[in-house]
Amino acid sequence: MHPEILRQVAGAQINDQRARAQRGRVARTLAKAQRSGHYGTNEADGFVAPRVPDYVDGSFRADDIQIEVPAARTAA
Repeated sequence: MHPEILRQVAGAQINDQRARAQRGRVARTLAKAQRSGHYGTNEADGFVAPRVPDYVDGSFRADDIQIEVPAARTAA
């Protein structure tokens, strides 16, 4: 068999195996979630994400501050 054809066939088989493995992982994850009772519940878990600073120094931008855009420059 020509090496390029053999490479393409092997690549297709590898892609099929990866797709099957991914479907298996998803199925196991769903089954585990269903068994634990977490699947399909719309209840909040109480997690509150922390605020992320707006600037590098860790400060937050005040909402009442208006940012001024400099005027456009004119050609000399």
